[in-house]
Amino acid sequence: MTLTSKTAVVTGSTSGIGLAIARALAKEGANVVLNGLGDAAEIERTRAAIESEFGVKALYSPANMLKADEIEEMVRLGERTFGGVDILVNNAGIQFVSPVEDFPVEKWNQIIAINLSSAFHAIRAAVPGMKARKWGRIINTASAHSLVASPFKSAYVAAKHGVAGLTKTVALEVATHGVTVNCISPGYVWTPLVENQIPDTMKARGLTREQVINDVLLEAQPTKQFVTVDQVAALAVFLCSDAASQITGTNMSMDGGWTAK
Repeated sequence: MTLTSKTAVVTGSTSGIGLAIARALAKEGANVVLNGLGDAAEIERTRAAIESEFGVKALYSPANMLKADEIEEMVRLGERTFGGVDILVNNAGIQFVSPVEDFPVEKWNQIIAINLSSAFHAIRAAVPGMKARKWGRIINTASAHSLVASPFKSAYVAAKHGVAGLTKTVALEVATHGVTVNCISPGYVWTPLVENQIPDTMKARGLTREQVINDVLLEAQPTKQFVTVDQVAALAVFLCSDAASQITGTNMSMDGGWTAK
């Protein structure tokens, strides 16, 4: 498989799952537009490394996922620079853990905006070009929490259920235009997002760090192993292939058996 001459925009791609997906797509020949938070010097090293390792072009967009106009400009950057955006990966996400009665309203609004609304804004901007070229791949990073719930994660679970619904709806709208839309729903992947929620879960549940890892996170996954970012990235690459052209509107679980229970 080759994605040479294709261009991918990957949100939340300065670390974790997003970076793994961006690197995997670049390895297959795609130019990439990175996006996300982090130290400017480290982001530049990441961008330059992708270019040097894989012989593609890599850009960085500082688009704020809370702002619709900046999200649209991120897509336009890819179009202006490379002639089009062929692959869109909506991966940006944040988490906050709290009982619902104590859940800060501003945190609810941020999580819904970044985890769900940003995907809508990016899809809305990218779809016209994909339809015009009669080829496109949209991949949304959902979560096992798009299918099941966990306590103290009301905003995250609501947003990820929304991502799954958005995926199905857009897939039906673009089905005759050579564009597929799918979401990947990983279980617990060892990323900064997961690691950073451990202290809040410790507080909410009155547990130690080790208890959170073993009795809360991995307890959900029958394999008792974290999903790796490279495994998620490999599935994303497959969904961009011709072999996956008839896979659309799906929610693909990669959760060590979590949602089989």
